[in-house]
Amino acid sequence: MKDLGDKDATELASMVRRKEVSPGELLDLALESASAAQEKVNCFSNIFEDAARKQIDAGLPDGPFSGVPFAVKDLGARVKGLPITSGSRAFRDTVSDMDATLVERQKKAGLVIFGQTTSPEFGLTTTTESTLFGQTRNPWNLDHTPGASSGGSAAAVAAGIVPFAHANDGGGSIRIPASCSGLVGMKPSRGRTPAGPVAAELVSGFGYQHVVARTVRDCAGMLDATAGPEVGDLYAAPPAAGPYVDEVGKDPGVLRVAFWTKYWQDDSPTDPECAEAVEAAAKLLEGLGHRVEEKRPDVDFDELAKAFGVQWGALAAAGVTAWAGDAPASRCCASVA
Repeated sequence: MKDLGDKDATELASMVRRKEVSPGELLDLALESASAAQEKVNCFSNIFEDAARKQIDAGLPDGPFSGVPFAVKDLGARVKGLPITSGSRAFRDTVSDMDATLVERQKKAGLVIFGQTTSPEFGLTTTTESTLFGQTRNPWNLDHTPGASSGGSAAAVAAGIVPFAHANDGGGSIRIPASCSGLVGMKPSRGRTPAGPVAAELVSGFGYQHVVARTVRDCAGMLDATAGPEVGDLYAAPPAAGPYVDEVGKDPGVLRVAFWTKYWQDDSPTDPECAEAVEAAAKLLEGLGHRVEEKRPDVDFDELAKAFGVQWGALAAAGVTAWAGDAPASRCCASVA
């Protein structure tokens, strides 16, 4: 059973379909792994064992990930009847009165939601720590951060507890923890995944829901399971030409690839190990026949950072105003990500 922690969600679901392992056994393994990691890594804000077992006992849909244990981030993913705090003491006793559309699709895919991962308060920082839940650590090195704001999800995946976990991204909250934790992290295109039913969009259209994962095929498979418009959307991405998972392993043809190893707006030094990794990846891509060039975007980073800071600050202020207002708390805990 222990070696199941090394398999991705696609393989685990296949094993469930072949009846080589049961959803209950996978849940037991995830709970055991979570308990062992929590004291050192602190990646869970809540564990929902009873709810997960009820999900299994009620019968799981025959979805692409049926029986696979899953964790949702404590920000932007309401699960009916379960807590959601957004990492804030102000909402420590908040319970969701509905499933988010994304969660509905995750359940339809057959995922067994057993836990909730840590996030910084309202997703506002790039390290995962809060007064409510404390500091989340990187399982690769406990002296380091797993990034944020989806750092709890990244730590749970990197620790081998789950093969992938819910994450969302407005200003880097999937990409930063994926980078810090050695995972696959992709921010979906605008309008690709649902934000509702409470909000028509997240972070004024900056924020989108997805996962951090161990494998590209799991990342693609989850996008197939959750992508698509919902009632009330302000906009939607064009339909995909076909399943994303079918693109995994296909010959992409000759790609144009740009890379750079310096800081965005100047020549500040990059950690040598990071620079070497980028250069090695560039050489590998070149060796595969792609057109590779060292070049960074022609962008005024200072102006970009200033504009983003104004937008981010305004969103935070608007969020706090909403959270402090008269709306039900379970409907105010929106993701800033």
